[in-house]
Amino acid sequence: MTQPASGSGSERRLGCLQVAGLLLVAIVASVLITIWVIRSYLFVSEFTPVTLDAGEEQQLEAKLRRLDLLEGGSARSGEEESGGALEPEPYSEEGAERVIQLTERELNALLAKNTDLARKLAIDLSDDLVSLKLLLPVDEDFPMLGGKILRLKAGAEFAYRDGRPVVILKGVTIMGVPVPNAWLGGIKNIDLVKEFGADEGFWKAFSDGVADIAIRDGRLRIELKE
Repeated sequence: MTQPASGSGSERRLGCLQVAGLLLVAIVASVLITIWVIRSYLFVSEFTPVTLDAGEEQQLEAKLRRLDLLEGGSARSGEEESGGALEPEPYSEEGAERVIQLTERELNALLAKNTDLARKLAIDLSDDLVSLKLLLPVDEDFPMLGGKILRLKAGAEFAYRDGRPVVILKGVTIMGVPVPNAWLGGIKNIDLVKEFGADEGFWKAFSDGVADIAIRDGRLRIELKE
């Protein structure tokens, strides 16, 4: 008769302990990952608004004045002289600003000037790429996620090549998961101006009105045609 190998019982007990230990580690890891996902994507903290220093604020104000978006611009000079009342004047485009230039910090600071959108939206400017991060509140009646805040990210290429603008959606992610191209209407990685610019509509009008687009070193520059 064959005798059981010495120590086989202890080996079996050791094997059971190892399995139990692995299961415990897996359970703990799953709980920690779940907590991290919930904290990262469902209970996210708001973004910190960008605050410009004195020099940056002066530069931004000068740009806004040139675009007649701030008190002191040419279109508002008549109002100031007349105590706020509009003064009639002949229309002229002479000396009009056709170039819009803003830095990444200026764009984000503009969001914070008169709205709390800066706490929910952040803009990043890379070479030929605009990236957005958005905190989206979910309706209370939505199943499971009602009342929570979802984190969305999106990126789009903006450039000017071959005599026309280039606009290409690079993708959208929700809670860190990329949205399938089919759910985006099949427009991912497609040059929207090239695809739809030949037909009358928004993309053709947009293309026909832009002379140049450049995003370099955290700066956006758009030049408009006459």
